[in-house]
Amino acid sequence: MLNFIRKIIKPKYETLNWIEVDASKIIANFNYLQSWQREAEIFPVLKANAYGHGLKEVCEILNKTEAKMVVVDSYPEAQIAYRYFKGRVLILGEMPLDAYHYAKLKRTEFVVYNEKTLRYLSRFGGKAHIHLFVNSGMNREGIKDIRAFIDNNKKYLAKINLSGLCSHLASADSSSILNTIQEDIFMEALDTLRSAGYFPRWIHLGNSAAVFKTDNKFLTAFRPGLSFYGYSPFALEDSQNIRLQPALELFSRIVSLQDLQANESVSYNETYRAAQATKIASIPFGYFEGLDRRLSNKAEFLVLNKNPFWAQVAGRVCMNLTCLEIGNNEVKVGTPVKLIANDSDERNSIDNLADLMGTISYELLVKLQANIRRYIINNPKK
Repeated sequence: MLNFIRKIIKPKYETLNWIEVDASKIIANFNYLQSWQREAEIFPVLKANAYGHGLKEVCEILNKTEAKMVVVDSYPEAQIAYRYFKGRVLILGEMPLDAYHYAKLKRTEFVVYNEKTLRYLSRFGGKAHIHLFVNSGMNREGIKDIRAFIDNNKKYLAKINLSGLCSHLASADSSSILNTIQEDIFMEALDTLRSAGYFPRWIHLGNSAAVFKTDNKFLTAFRPGLSFYGYSPFALEDSQNIRLQPALELFSRIVSLQDLQANESVSYNETYRAAQATKIASIPFGYFEGLDRRLSNKAEFLVLNKNPFWAQVAGRVCMNLTCLEIGNNEVKVGTPVKLIANDSDERNSIDNLADLMGTISYELLVKLQANIRRYIINNPKK
């Protein structure tokens, strides 16, 4: 009776757009990455709403794995991780100093890039677990002279828990001499730390590409992002022996049907004109939701009719709507459309859509709006 009353007071809302995240594939990717670096820990990177997959949802899935720590960018992301992930949280991004007061120190570790942040965190004493970030050659941020940093901050380093040393590779997905240079600089920084009496537990330099390319037994952790979600960080020719499983699929529903005569246009600026009489179906998914305008008149999506068929985007992608040419196919309002497939060979896979846009898969994933409902599917009980 109580559930019935709740349904009346708060009826279930069926969304027109939704994302399905396959838990079995997320778990398989985690275990696969771990198999490449058996002596190190895998710290999945969950920043940018878990690369569009949903921070809350991916945290819940990771509780079914052996993951000890997840990586987020900021305190707002950490708040979600605290609630839904059972392990530790590494905040990778720089934050306003006042924000450190709100973090749960018992569960949190912080990446530190400069003296100012170190000195501020020292007021928390040994409760503050930090990872010093070395500028090994990417030159965006970090400590360039680790010896001078130690000499200038001995009294502050004595007050905190130095649990990690880290950096970031700029060209790990390519055969660049910079990779060797960065690794050498990083290892020299580790030697300097150890000679000064500091022995951090977590030594991490590697991103997704480095999981597959780096054979450095001194590294005790890796921070994969893209590969954790099932996408190779390498070009196609370098991905042949990598077995990852994309975990995300995106769906919408047809909300409008229009008949067009030959030479009639649709959407803004008349960039599409019908070559002959045809039909147009509209879906409530535009560039606000995460469908880039560069896919206008290019992308094809799978209409999940009784007999599924491909429909090309007709005209410009709009803010909250996109039009599809469906020809003479019989469809109804409410028919689902698959916008992103988790099969890499499909024309609406993330990789193929990114190629159409002339960009990288990261950009498509992180632009999927956080307010799109995510559903976890194939979630193991244990």
